[in-house]
Amino acid sequence: MAALVQPDSRFIQEVMARGGADLKKCYQCATCSVVCQLAPEEAPFPRKQMIAAQWGLKERLVADPAIWLCHHCGDCTTECPRGARPGDVLGALRAAAIRHFAFPGWLGSLAASPRGLPLLLLLPVLIFSGMVLAAGPPHAGEMEFAHLFPIARLEALFFCVAALALLAFAIGAIRFVRALRAAGANGNIGAGLVPALKEIATHARFAQCGQAARSRRLGHLLTLWAFLGLAVMGTVVGLGTMTGLMRTPLPLLHPLKLFANLCAVVILIGSVILLADRLRDPAARAASTYFDWLFLWTLLGVVLTGIASELLRLAQTSVMYGVYFVHLVLVFALFLYAPYTKFAHLLY
Repeated sequence: MAALVQPDSRFIQEVMARGGADLKKCYQCATCSVVCQLAPEEAPFPRKQMIAAQWGLKERLVADPAIWLCHHCGDCTTECPRGARPGDVLGALRAAAIRHFAFPGWLGSLAASPRGLPLLLLLPVLIFSGMVLAAGPPHAGEMEFAHLFPIARLEALFFCVAALALLAFAIGAIRFVRALRAAGANGNIGAGLVPALKEIATHARFAQCGQAARSRRLGHLLTLWAFLGLAVMGTVVGLGTMTGLMRTPLPLLHPLKLFANLCAVVILIGSVILLADRLRDPAARAASTYFDWLFLWTLLGVVLTGIASELLRLAQTSVMYGVYFVHLVLVFALFLYAPYTKFAHLLY
């Protein structure tokens, strides 16, 4: 059956600008599909995705589940005889898909560009500056963050931020499912949730990748589970303080405090592993884009300023307020803009 192919030249340029700069070097030898340990025999990738990207078939690619099955281990890039870097192209396709399904779209576009970063950070800076101005000078005596950042306002704000992020995630997921259906996916997507969640929890497929991906798997697992632990602790303590059942700061030996501090150390180790992997590999460092660095540096900034805030509070130095201000700005950005950054990999 004849088919009309309408290349989207803007999409081609977007993919090349987002890390797939060597896309046009591919001459369809299929070496990438042969060496990939994760490509299923009945639907191997990334050869097919490479030619679709060369033709700018955007609607087909953003609805292709295969781009999310790639773990970017780099085996295909290492073996490619033309230096087309298929792994980087699939990474660029994932970034393009996140932007395509983003709601609202303008926020997805803003988060995708370094020029949008100042505007993204301006909102939390203004919000927390307003809190400081409304609170007035810190009280005399023991210094607490609540003197400048009232607990009730903070908790209410961050629960609203979480709700907005979840709404954006939900709309993105609905759009993705509709795209899958339009592309011909007829299976029961709900039936795949349990295996998908199991894979996310264990990163079992990551273990099938090349040796270079082993440390990245460890970094991912440490970061994922520690982040989930901190998210649960933040929710529990937030609800506890809002209902009057808890008062922060919790004692150092409080079980929740001990668990949260342990998670902070673990997530720091995990994020440092991921960062070190990119920095020590010249090829990975050169191929890393703003999309890659933004999430990693924001996450690392959240952890470092969080740990520093706690230590400075224990030392009772006024510098703690400034560090905590930066911490709140980064946490706000990490959560509110999660549906538009690499964080969204978890959903798709």
